[in-house]
Amino acid sequence: MRRPIDSLFGRLALLVVAVLLLSHFAWYALMRLERNQLQARYAVEEATFLVDAVRQHVVRNPDQPLPSRVKLVDPASAEVPPESPNMSPPLERFLEDVRDRMPSGTQVRAGLPGGPPTLWVRGTADHSWIVVPVQPLRPPRSLDRTVLWLIMIFSFAVMAALFAAWALQQPLRSLAQAVARFGRGLPVPPVPERGPRELRQLTHGFNQMVQEVARTENDRAVMLAGVAHDLKTPLARLRLRAEMMDEAKMRDGVVRDVDSMTHIVEQFLVFAHDGADRSEPVEVNAQCERVVRSYRAVASGAPTVETDLRAGPGFCLPAATLDRILSNLLDNAHAYGAPPIVVATARTAEGFTLSVSDNGKGIAAQDLINASRPFVRLDPARGGNGHSGLGLAIVERLVRRAGGEWEIGNHGGRGLRVLMSFPFSAVPQVKAASESVW
Repeated sequence: MRRPIDSLFGRLALLVVAVLLLSHFAWYALMRLERNQLQARYAVEEATFLVDAVRQHVVRNPDQPLPSRVKLVDPASAEVPPESPNMSPPLERFLEDVRDRMPSGTQVRAGLPGGPPTLWVRGTADHSWIVVPVQPLRPPRSLDRTVLWLIMIFSFAVMAALFAAWALQQPLRSLAQAVARFGRGLPVPPVPERGPRELRQLTHGFNQMVQEVARTENDRAVMLAGVAHDLKTPLARLRLRAEMMDEAKMRDGVVRDVDSMTHIVEQFLVFAHDGADRSEPVEVNAQCERVVRSYRAVASGAPTVETDLRAGPGFCLPAATLDRILSNLLDNAHAYGAPPIVVATARTAEGFTLSVSDNGKGIAAQDLINASRPFVRLDPARGGNGHSGLGLAIVERLVRRAGGEWEIGNHGGRGLRVLMSFPFSAVPQVKAASESVW
């Protein structure tokens, strides 16, 4: 199951959102802390200024009344608040800051709780307590506009960052898709070179590699096809001359050898063919039944071939590709395996499967890696006349070209099994029959 977090864009998005969220939260916490400190400093400055203003007013204009909420209280009055040892840390810091701004020996107290916040100050030269109003140190604040602006800025930042992450991963996604196509043996068009410098260099190197591999494959295919094509004419003349021989035993032997060589040449031509299969897609189940029926009727001494077709009508492949896959695997099972040979299809959660298995001796575990390599013939159990070592290599190339994957191995000690898997995205759809025209 594909998870979004496993993709580059998913991880970049998660990283970007986490970093932005952390930075915005830290910024918001720092802003509120700084605002509280600024408010506390402002309250200290304001209280200090009011106390100095009252002192100057008393000295210069003793007969003039004081402003409202500012008063002088006799030290013996019962209104004087006691010095409370149990104060909140913010209030204690506030009183300490005010005390530091006053002359040495100044008494600083806070007003009684329950009323308007006041500050009581009495210096060594003061005859009375000076009472001035102060701002609340921690007034209740709603998260109103600050949080609203913070959410807006965070949303725009996330959208811009996600767009940047998407633009960054797009070239990598195109390159990954091209690498996947190249790994399946499909034609790969040049990937656009875009993105950061390192990514452009990587894409340029991949394009060069694809071009060199394609050029090498083309040269090899042309050489192989040319040699195989040139051999067909002398083989045909050789077969004609062999059939004109008088001695039957020698004639049959030569004809068998010519047929084996012709089969090898045809395998060369199929392997060298690198074009896309343009044949119409057919239902795999129905085509398997037809191929197996034809194989039973034509192949001399063919072993028992059974079918177990459960994929349903949705499983379709190009007709030519499917015929070549089945013919090569059936020939391989007929030559090296033992009956019964089973052709099976199935539908899975990811797509469809097609398998061909026999009940022979199978292939040794150390030889499974080399079984599908071109021109490799496993000795001694899997050799024979008329075989070029291309059968399984052709099947692998055809399966990958059709967008599937294949797996070769011995199944439960009962011979060789070739299992081919085709995801839903790689399965072509059968065109609906055209409606009758009245």
